[in-house]
Amino acid sequence: MDVVAAELDRVHERIAGRFGRAEPRARVREHVSGLVAGLERKNGWTLAEWAGEVSPDGMQRLLRRADWDVDGVRDDIQGYVGEQLGDPDGVLIADDTGFIKKGTRSAGVQRQYSGTAGRTENCQVGVFLAYASKHGHALIDRELYLPRSWAEDPARRRAAGIPEEVEFTTKPRQAQAMISRAIAAGVPFAWFTADEPTGRPSTCRPGWRAKTCRM
Repeated sequence: MDVVAAELDRVHERIAGRFGRAEPRARVREHVSGLVAGLERKNGWTLAEWAGEVSPDGMQRLLRRADWDVDGVRDDIQGYVGEQLGDPDGVLIADDTGFIKKGTRSAGVQRQYSGTAGRTENCQVGVFLAYASKHGHALIDRELYLPRSWAEDPARRRAAGIPEEVEFTTKPRQAQAMISRAIAAGVPFAWFTADEPTGRPSTCRPGWRAKTCRM
């Protein structure tokens, strides 16, 4: 456990500058510690209890309202994963996952296919990019899928706090953007794989195929 704690401290030191205030900077260390702990369930309550807090308010505030550089943390984690798990024969894996939702106000929620449920459900869908090599595997990027019905509804967008610059983008295009970010970050890989439709050959740009995208 001492080795795990020391490594968590290294990661925390790496991302600490992305948090402008001391409170979220300290709480994210406890949040990540809870995520890698052997908790039976991982939610706001259990993570708060792990951190010795009396309510989940602080953990929920960290994820919902605290001011921190989300994309900057993503970039830091990509660099860390590349250093720790990087291998020339590594694999990038793109996949979308549905999150079941009962309401209608969460950004991007509507009736759509959820691979998690195996059927059409009221849900959000996220597109994720993972990295795998002989050294291990980890998630390195993510995008929330915003259906066209949401992208073309200004009132609904404003109510959900969706930035004006966010446009409708297909899941393959989202995967393409994440692969480009991984390449820019210097993450070494030889293969890209994904399920249909994200894994269609058109996801790979022509210039990638010879050196990074064997389909």
